[in-house]
Amino acid sequence: MAKSYLIVILPGDGVGPEIVDAAVEVLEMVQDLSGQFTLIYEFHQAGAGCYQEIGLPISPEALEAFQHAHSTLKGPVGLPEVRRPDGTEGGLLGGELRVKFDLFANVRPIRLYPNVATPLGNREPDSIDYVILRENCEGLYLSRGVGITTAQAATDTLLMTARGCERISRYAFHLARDKKRGAPEDGKKRVTLVDKSNVLRSFAFFRKIFLEIAAEFPDVAAESLYIDAASAELVTRPEHFQIIVTENMFGDILSDLGGATIGGLGMCPGANFGEKLSYFEPIHGSAPDIAGRNLANPTSQILAAAMMLKHLGESEAAALLKKAVWGLYAQKRIPLMPNGAVKGGPAIFVKELKDVLKALVERT
Repeated sequence: MAKSYLIVILPGDGVGPEIVDAAVEVLEMVQDLSGQFTLIYEFHQAGAGCYQEIGLPISPEALEAFQHAHSTLKGPVGLPEVRRPDGTEGGLLGGELRVKFDLFANVRPIRLYPNVATPLGNREPDSIDYVILRENCEGLYLSRGVGITTAQAATDTLLMTARGCERISRYAFHLARDKKRGAPEDGKKRVTLVDKSNVLRSFAFFRKIFLEIAAEFPDVAAESLYIDAASAELVTRPEHFQIIVTENMFGDILSDLGGATIGGLGMCPGANFGEKLSYFEPIHGSAPDIAGRNLANPTSQILAAAMMLKHLGESEAAALLKKAVWGLYAQKRIPLMPNGAVKGGPAIFVKELKDVLKALVERT
């Protein structure tokens, strides 16, 4: 019998509902083509719109559903003008989901697809293919909402624990082993820790633990880079990297840098994993400036859906969807604009992607 999965859907803000609807439409076709599983959706409120309506970034009903679903597909959230009394954004969910439910591993693949413009010059497809693994529950962002402010000063505390450093480091080495392809430069399985251990004791602490964990994985190369050097090398030598592991804020910044080298954040999916719960999302914001203008690129959301399928155990369906997205770009079937937007938006993207999916299945 076909397996059944309960999926919570959080459409989000800005372009979120557009690209989430696109991903759900594609998922419907993929499950029909597979015939091996069924996805049952529950749609819930979350984001800046939710904060404006009820004073919370996610509804209690959504939090309850999140805990009992097989997984969650989330759209981008937040609107710049929706703020809390302390001046921070009122529609973000990092503290509500990642920290509250200990989803410590944020997995962000960075991959260059065919016929996508990159500012790095004449790069071949797949010459950039690495994963940024961002520790989700510690680091500087743990101060979210609890920093200290006076009339004359403000402080946020960066905290790292032995448990947090150990588990994210070990996760990184397992991810390097599991990723079929090594670094494009030399094919090696490699984990790169990015820190600032020459300045801050917290990062020296992280590096010491990382190197101890590395000794457990002699088949995977281990190295460390300072954040400034790593930022330069993601531009000058991105082919060197397979897995990058780093602190919360550094990971947030580096993934945007990496996204800029592969055609923009619209190409970048993300996943958040804990011991039991998970959710999948684009790594970009809600882009309210293009919402409703038929310009949004749903690639990130659709690739996030593919990551979700793989996590659910539907690896063949996930591989089919990723192959179809690759083929869509390889065949130049979508009107991609220089800034990464899609002329015609999600509707034209989904139409063409469905044709590619159908052709792939017919050939097998």
